[in-house]
Formats: sequence, C-alpha cells, structure tokens
Amino acid sequence: MLNKIEKVLLKVQKPARYVGGEWNIIRKNWTETAIKVAFAFPDVYEIGMSHLGLQILYHIVNSRADALMERVFAPWPDMEKMMRERKIPLYSLESYRPVRDFDLFAFTLQSEMTYTNVLNMLDLAGLPLPSAERKDGEPLVIAGGPCACNPEPLADFIDLFVLGEGEEVIQELLDLYKLMSREGRSRRQFLYRAAKIAGVYVPSFYLVSYRPDGRIEAVKPTQDGIPARVRRRVVTNFDQAPFPDRVIVPGIEIVHDRVMLEVMRGCPHGCRFCQAGIIYRPVREKTPATLLSQAEKLVHSTGYDEISLISLSSADYSRIKEIASVLLDRFEKQGVNVSLPSLRVDTFSVALAQEVQRVRRAGLTFAPEAGSQRLREVINKGVTEEDLLAAVSSAFKAGWSAVKLYFMLGLPTETEEDVIEIARLTHRVLRAGIDQKVSPARLKVTVSVSSFVPKAHTVFQWEPQREITVLRQRQKRLREQLKGRNLIFRWSEPEMSFIEAVLARGDRRLGRVIEKAWREGCCFDGWSEYFLYERWSEAFQQVGLDPAFYANRRYDYAEVLPWDHLNLGVSKDFLRQEMELALNGQQTPACRWGKCAGCGLCPAFGVVPEIIAPEANEITAGNLEVINGRF
Repeated sequence: MLNKIEKVLLKVQKPARYVGGEWNIIRKNWTETAIKVAFAFPDVYEIGMSHLGLQILYHIVNSRADALMERVFAPWPDMEKMMRERKIPLYSLESYRPVRDFDLFAFTLQSEMTYTNVLNMLDLAGLPLPSAERKDGEPLVIAGGPCACNPEPLADFIDLFVLGEGEEVIQELLDLYKLMSREGRSRRQFLYRAAKIAGVYVPSFYLVSYRPDGRIEAVKPTQDGIPARVRRRVVTNFDQAPFPDRVIVPGIEIVHDRVMLEVMRGCPHGCRFCQAGIIYRPVREKTPATLLSQAEKLVHSTGYDEISLISLSSADYSRIKEIASVLLDRFEKQGVNVSLPSLRVDTFSVALAQEVQRVRRAGLTFAPEAGSQRLREVINKGVTEEDLLAAVSSAFKAGWSAVKLYFMLGLPTETEEDVIEIARLTHRVLRAGIDQKVSPARLKVTVSVSSFVPKAHTVFQWEPQREITVLRQRQKRLREQLKGRNLIFRWSEPEMSFIEAVLARGDRRLGRVIEKAWREGCCFDGWSEYFLYERWSEAFQQVGLDPAFYANRRYDYAEVLPWDHLNLGVSKDFLRQEMELALNGQQTPACRWGKCAGCGLCPAFGVVPEIIAPEANEITAGNLEVINGRF
C-alpha cells in the first residue's frame, strides 16, 4: 500500500495531506489493540485538522489501552483520480491501512454540503453505500456532529448517529463493541443494544410514514425497547471533560494553525437563527486554573506561538479578563500571542482585543447580522447601531485600520429597506474610521453577506428560505451601494445556500437525491469551484422531488418535522413562543446571570445552570481608557 501511495504523491497538490507522520501523532500496535476506529472528516485535510473535536476524540480513544483511532480525510479531486486509477483504497494516515480493516468508520458532520463527500469516502473505502447492504465483518459506519441533529437525509447510509456531545458516549460505544465482539454478536445485535444508549440513534430501527401531500405522518420505532425520542448527550462536568495535552501539529499550514483552548461551551444570547446556540446549550465554563494548565501543556508540546480562546462567544466567558491576563503574563516573553476568534459588538470586546493582542495584532470581525434595528430585534440580536459604532470607533482609535462586518440576507420578515440599512450602516462604520483619522491608504471595511438558511431545532425552523432570485437581487443592490476604495463586498452563492437549506430541513427521501447527485459527479459541494447546481437540479428531477418543498415552504406548526423524534432538550413549545416574539419584534434576555428563558433543557436534562454576575466581565466606559494596564 505505502509503495502505491508514494508513487502518486509527486503528481498531486499538497502531498503532505496524504502522508501523515506529523508531530504528536499516535501509532499503536495494530495486532495488540482490540478496537480500531477510523475518524473521518469529509473535507480536505487543512479544514479537518482545524477541527477541535477531532483532536479531543483522538485523545480520548487513544488514551484507552484497548482501542486506537486513526485519521481519514476526503482526498482532493486530483488525489481521488489517482487513487481510483491506481486502485488505492481510502486509507488512514497513521498506519496507511485501508478503512475496510477498521471496526468503526466514524464521520463528523459539520456541514450539509459535505454529504456527497461522505458517500464518496464510503465508495473509496470499498463499502456498499446503503447501510442495509453491509455485512458482518465490515466496518460499522457512525456519524455525529452538528448535522446529526437532523440526520434524516443520510439515514440510508449511516448505521448509527450520535446526537450531542461525544466525550462520554464514545466510551460507552467502544465498551459495548468490545463486549459484543467477544460474544460473537452480529452487527444488527450490536446496533440494537447501541440504540438503548442515551444519545444514539439507529435510523434503520425507525419507520417514517408520509401523508398524501408529502409531509410526514409519523416516525415510529420498529423494535421493542427502542426510545420513541432520542435524547442528545450533554457533558455536565465540562471543567473536567477530557481534553488533549498534546495535539497533532500538521506539517503544512491549516485554517486554524494554533493552540485551541475551549474556554466555554454554549452561548447565552439565543439568536433565533443560530443552531449552535441550541445544540450546545447550556452554557458551561472551565475554570482559569484548568485553562492555564491546559495551555501550559499544549504550548510546551506543540511549539505554537498563538493561543486561541475559543467558544461560540468567548467574550462572554465570565473570567475572560482574568484568564487573558494570566496567559499573557505567562507566555508573552515566549512570543506567544492570545487571540479571541469571536467578539461581541461592544467596546468591551475591543478593549479586550487590544489587551490580548499586545504581542501581535490581528483583524477584528463584528457580526451585527442585520442592518436595521427592527430586524435585529426580530432575530434577538442584542446589538444596537450605537453599540457597533462605539465598538468600531474604539477599534480605529486604538490603532486598527481594518474591520470586517458580517450580515445575513433573507432573514424572516426582511424587507428591501432592511437591505438598504446594511449599506447605510456600513458607510457609517467607514465614516467612523475617517473621523478617527485612519490613513485612507490603510482604512478598509469588509462586508461579508451570507444567505439565511433555516435549520432544524431553531426558532426559525418553520420559516422558508427566500427564493434564489430574491437573494440575487438583494445581493446586486448591496454591490451597487458598497463600492469604493475602502470597501470590500463578499457574498455567498444563493444556489449553494438553497441546497444547504434543502438538506438542513429534509427527510430521508433525500438520500436518493444525494446518491444521484454524487453519481453525477457532485463532490466538495461547499467549494464554489466544484459546486454543480445544475447536476443537483437534475438529481431532484430524476428522483421526482421538489427542492422548494423543503427550502422555500413555510412548515406548519402542527406538522411532524423530520427531526421531531430527536430531542435536543429545547422544547418545541418554547421555539414556537420565540417565533411569535420574533414576529412581534420582542427580544428575549440572555439566558444567564440568574435569568432563564424557559427553554426546558436544564430541568429535563438534570443540569444546574451556572449563575454568574454580569459585572464579572464588564468594562465600563470610565475604565476603558486604561485597558492597557493589567486587568
């Protein structure tokens, strides 16, 4: 196998993607290890290696004496071509063994636009695509990640899905697999036992019936003892959750080439379009002592010169000032920078960024999401125009010359006036830079606009996506109004967002469409240079399904949604109440600091919410000017 691989490496882009051998990889004795897991990231190496979840699960599994985990990534089209021509099967980077030799083939589903990559990797591994056709002795195909909260479009291809956080459930699955293998049980027997583990969903044990109009009639388990609703897993003791003290350091540049320190999981703000805000509830934090210990070990074991304090909303970590100061004091002399990838739209975040970036200064990105105050209230984005202008003015005054603004088009209730407000707000941000005497040669405001995609389990799960023609027209209007030497306008393709919306709100009938699109050449659909909208359209026509039925239709409150049998902990009644508040332009306070939005998760899951005073991470206007001092 290795000889075959070596012969093609000089004929492909970035051969380091396919050779392994990186710093801190783990190679275990194959014959002496009972359970073999191939962790599959269905995208290119540089993106997959930037995924913290990979590093966490790699650490957990390889910490067991009876198990090993090795990595597999989607080969870029040039490498795939060579693999098919030379009959090289999909292989792992640690041992170069074919994926077919492993016991578990585990995918993480970070984006709906990787679904054709999943099928492509199954095919390259030499496995039948339908799970029903796989035999005893072939790897069990499992999947988790954000997209598992509506896994139905992939239900025909995946043996089992993990719903929720994987740190604990992976241990239970490995224990069960080891026991069942020792007893000589079949894959179906294993799946039946696995389906009783909290957080595990085996789609083949559920029957979906449909109404004459195409909507779902019911989803019911077909086996005794299988839960009617599968409840996601939540790690309750997050501070003590497993976390690697050594991570793999790639030999080539990746998207996030730095130490990733997860300070907090969850987000308190409850933006109504945000799926991550639902699936990572409730907010849980690590203590500064834990974070400092993890940082010490990771900097020492990797040699990275940057520590990124990551979460959905890092500035909301209650002791962010303390941990930032401690990390800077500890590592500044070593030239190690501290960064915050997610900032609130306020002067606190700017001041914090100014403090933590005293080693090296990176850019600042703010996400107002919508141009008008009315629409920001609809989406529950607790940001005013004054907040944004104060933040960018502080940034320009503190020495930044470039900022990025992130907006969405097509949000529920959006009007043409709301679109115009994006351009008006952007020009006011630009004016703030001019007023702060930023050099015209360096001043830059970048506006990135994506199209709203309704997602499962969110407040806006019932809402339709705007038609492609409408989104195109609104993008054109913004392009016309955001021209100028100091302005950069970037946008996403509405056709790609349309397919994403179809898959995000789809049912298991879409499996036939995904397979048809893949057979017609669709792969790497999240990459604009490979996205083939016409072939997706042809696949829908040949299968006889209307994509607009999924993307552009308002789902009824009373209808059975494709994901209703999966319980993320947030009640459907709460989401509906939030939708009504959205239509009335009423906001819901952040679910923290003693306030409860009433989503139902904490009592249902036995979680005790953290009560943290807002002043714990507050910087007032009075002390903003002296932020360069120690916190």
